[in-house]
Amino acid sequence: MPQFQQHRFAMQLAQLSRAWRAELDRRLVGLGLSQARWLVLLHLARFDTPPTQRELAQSVGVEGPTLARLLDGLEAQGLVSRQAVAEDRRAKQITLSAKAQPLIEQIEAISTQLRQELFAGIDPVDLQHCQRVQERILANLEKH
Repeated sequence: MPQFQQHRFAMQLAQLSRAWRAELDRRLVGLGLSQARWLVLLHLARFDTPPTQRELAQSVGVEGPTLARLLDGLEAQGLVSRQAVAEDRRAKQITLSAKAQPLIEQIEAISTQLRQELFAGIDPVDLQHCQRVQERILANLEKH
């Protein structure tokens, strides 16, 4: 692939990611959550058992101190709680409160609606091909 095509693809992918997240953030503004906070809630909701703060930080892709500040805010809103882990007093397990569940359902509904709009008119075969290309790029990144 010529270098200019690679450059264009990379720029387009970055622009798509930013624009998608910005549109989702715009649609979620009425829920009173920053992008970082709703992202933490979604990641937390996808765990089968309450994760430790470290596990959640890895899932979200942020540093521990950054997550700690986000959790402080979510805890102040009554959306999460932290409990000490019996085997390791330094570790904290993060759980969602009952108050968080309806909010997560709203976030999921809004993001599902956006996905449906964005994928309208896209052939499933084209989507599968795009996924294979992205998977290959991710695999190449993991080598570094």
